[in-house]
Amino acid sequence: MIKKEEVYKIGLFNKPHGIHGELQFTFTDDIFDRVDCDYLICLLDGIFVPFFIEEYRFRSDSTALVKLEGIDTAERARMFTNVEVYFPVKHAEEAEDGELSWNFFVGFRMKDIRHGDLGEVVEVDTATVNTLFVVEQGGRRRTARPCTGRIYRGNKSGKEAHHSRASRRIVEFGRFGGRMNRLVSVYGITIY
Repeated sequence: MIKKEEVYKIGLFNKPHGIHGELQFTFTDDIFDRVDCDYLICLLDGIFVPFFIEEYRFRSDSTALVKLEGIDTAERARMFTNVEVYFPVKHAEEAEDGELSWNFFVGFRMKDIRHGDLGEVVEVDTATVNTLFVVEQGGRRRTARPCTGRIYRGNKSGKEAHHSRASRRIVEFGRFGGRMNRLVSVYGITIY
């Protein structure tokens, strides 16, 4: 059984396209094209179900036409209308540095060095120049936290990171049940 911690949302199947089972796919992350993974995961009736990709082609920078294995008619494709599409975290972690999208961090928890637990990242707002993590704490409060500064992958210690400004601190990124990556950023926020 696929768990929520093992995937992250990359888009939505909108509607069928044509009569041979193709689906119009609106995506926020084209990770499926950048790493070697031959399936997508759909959320059907509350269960994560993998489907192998037969073929796909891009229509724009945010839409593609996708043909899934075993979906050969418009009638079968209609069952996927407005279905959320997810991607496995284990394959996303294989991406080269700089290839991960901001949406990868949805589902992580944030912890500030000074203020403790901030909550879970539920959304990433890239509508403006300043990228923001939208954080929800206990299902009650939603706040926007800036994600400024550069983020580096690797094993950096606090001493190595503290080289240019006093406000620079270590940030740790990880996912529930997943492998931990240590990163350096501004604002001293731990995401785990």
